[in-house]
Amino acid sequence: MAIFRLNHAVLYVRDVTQSVAFYRDVLGFGYTEGGDSYPTAAFLRAPGSTNDHDLGLFQIGAEAADSGAGKTSVGLYHLAWEVDTLGDLVDLSAKLQAAGALVGSSDHGTTKSLYGKDPNGLEFEIVWIIPADQLTDADREHAGVTRLDLEAELAKYGPDAKSGIGISR
Repeated sequence: MAIFRLNHAVLYVRDVTQSVAFYRDVLGFGYTEGGDSYPTAAFLRAPGSTNDHDLGLFQIGAEAADSGAGKTSVGLYHLAWEVDTLGDLVDLSAKLQAAGALVGSSDHGTTKSLYGKDPNGLEFEIVWIIPADQLTDADREHAGVTRLDLEAELAKYGPDAKSGIGISR
């Protein structure tokens, strides 16, 4: 039996209430049916997810140091959340900008990505994948990472373009 997907992620955070507000208000996550199990933990589900929960948040306190991952220690760089449509990526870009949480955007050829940081400074990616039947040779041959031009992508695919499996299958 092989692993076929990530079921959920768990993050240590300084303040669970602040983190829940960010993931709920900016990224659209909601509480699971059980809500919070503990005063210092929360379990959230992405819109449309069939998982019990997609994100667990465990509070460790305001005095917690920033993560040293990638600077002074090994560790996780980021999680990538996929959106359903290109329009969703555009909407989240605006929400992340308004929250002061957007730290970058990239065109990877077959995928279009936003990068953000949550209130704890933990980085995440929001990705839209070009559907396999719409991939061009230029998309497949895209060299490296370039600046994402969301307006050009909207003109090319439209806001209702569904995320696809790209070249992953």
